[in-house]
Amino acid sequence: MKFKYLIIAFSIVIVVVVLITSLAPAIFSMSGASAHFMANFQYITLPLLSFMVLLLIFMSIFFFLNYRLLSLLEREDWPALAYYLEQKIFVKNRYKNRNVRLLASSYLVISDYQSVLKLEGKAALAKPAVVVKNVLVFGAARILSGNHTEAADFFRNHIEKTKGKENQWVRWFHGFSYLLAGNFTSTEPIFLSLTVSSNDALITGLSAYFLNTSLAKYSLDSQKCIKSSETARERVIRVIRNSDHWKKESERMGTEIHIAIIRKYIDAAGKWIFGDNHHEGNEA
Repeated sequence: MKFKYLIIAFSIVIVVVVLITSLAPAIFSMSGASAHFMANFQYITLPLLSFMVLLLIFMSIFFFLNYRLLSLLEREDWPALAYYLEQKIFVKNRYKNRNVRLLASSYLVISDYQSVLKLEGKAALAKPAVVVKNVLVFGAARILSGNHTEAADFFRNHIEKTKGKENQWVRWFHGFSYLLAGNFTSTEPIFLSLTVSSNDALITGLSAYFLNTSLAKYSLDSQKCIKSSETARERVIRVIRNSDHWKKESERMGTEIHIAIIRKYIDAAGKWIFGDNHHEGNEA
């Protein structure tokens, strides 16, 4: 396992530091180093060595306690990982945030959307806070299963329960769910608001993209949609600057399941924002 090799490599570093620390006094004394220099050397290196040893012990304990989980993750054996986590959560009743998120993500990877919703229902009874922390994951199951109106209701009900960047994504997916359901009237004000209020380049860019390429066609005020989208587009360009940086920003968040399910829209938005033909429409 890569995790095993990481610990081995770190252990080698520890051994090298130990050898240097042990042999340094003799080497420096032979070179005529002062006692003051030797005292300062030990004062610096010994605490550092102690910290590294403690870190190695912590990493080793974590590795052995989570060996099965880490090995399944590394092999990307999602069915086996789901079964392992089911035993942890349902049998042992351990609704830890990490376990619930991993299990829900595993279900999504194997397209078992009903199991995600069952997990959500049980988690809501056992530990409601876990559902709030994983709103984007549970909402993604509704989108992927085609329950777009239900997804919109789900995200709307959790807007006030989330904060910060997650709140912005919940608001965006609230609008996106309406868009997928063909409810353009409800989508438009949400995306218009996000093009102005969001401090996330991806959210701003995606909102502007859909306003320009999809919503303007059905809006009672299409010029407002287009003008807002162009203003937001300029905001994104000032921050991201080019398509390569846009791609890096999306890849940085690519491990998040809610980003993975909208990857094609992120790529399309990037082409619209930074391409010469950004005025060409594209249906959602």
